[in-house]
Amino acid sequence: MNYFRTALLLAALTALFMGIGFMIGGQSGMVIAFVIAAGMNVFSYWNADKMVLRMHHAVEVDERQAPEFYNLVRELAANAGLPMPKVYIIDNPQPNAFATGRNPENAAVAATTGLLNMLTREEVAGVMAHELAHVKNHDTLIMTITATIAGAISMLANFAFFFGGSRDNNNPFGFIGVLVAAIVAPLAAMLVQMAISRTREYAADRMGAMICGQPMWLASALNKIAGGVKHIHNEDAERNPATAHMFIVNPLSGERMDNLFSTHPNTNNRIAALQNLAQEMGGGGAPRRGSQHGPWGGARSDPPRRRGPWG
Repeated sequence: MNYFRTALLLAALTALFMGIGFMIGGQSGMVIAFVIAAGMNVFSYWNADKMVLRMHHAVEVDERQAPEFYNLVRELAANAGLPMPKVYIIDNPQPNAFATGRNPENAAVAATTGLLNMLTREEVAGVMAHELAHVKNHDTLIMTITATIAGAISMLANFAFFFGGSRDNNNPFGFIGVLVAAIVAPLAAMLVQMAISRTREYAADRMGAMICGQPMWLASALNKIAGGVKHIHNEDAERNPATAHMFIVNPLSGERMDNLFSTHPNTNNRIAALQNLAQEMGGGGAPRRGSQHGPWGGARSDPPRRRGPWG
């Protein structure tokens, strides 16, 4: 994992935030933006995971409410040598998942009801192993802070339209500079966000395959999730596009300008890399084709009884 490159990308986001402050209010605006960025990083360190979970209406579950899912995460965490994370379920039909938390001791993993209902148990194991790989690699803190700063850049760029054009605020570029900042800054933030995510997804795929022991479980899951995302909207993700890079597959529909650039590597390329890894490991463990069984062994025509957040 190239942590130096990630540090540079985070520094670029902070510099971009300060640059917008300079466009709005000159040197004083830049200083204020720096103070805000520093405060946001501190706040994000302690609270961003809770904010992201709240944005997506995630509900924490325990062994009584979701025994199969909870025990699966516990087994995978033990395989990865990680403390047991908090487990959340999101009542959303789109198949997807993400991990968050400032460190492995304070981590959380979340899966949608769509993911649990559409994937086999082995495929769910591949997905959650991928998320635990993010936890093990300490990606969750970086990705959560990135989401916070990227969202703030977009808000500050919009703010510039209203307060960046006056002559008494030390703005050295006038309205033209503010206009450029308001248009270019969110796109630049998106590119940096995309770069941070892409540097980490392949590594998490590989480590996740090692954690669950079967690369093809994750490959099969990615194929199903990508297909589901194309046809099922995630309204919470559309309202909070700065969190899109945290999911295992980009949850955005592409109907908004926020999704001009993908925050994830191409799914087919990820699957191909996992197929190569399976050959290296001398197997694959691909789920049986045409399986009619749901994630926990129940036939799809007779779905498992819903518990907890499922109602």
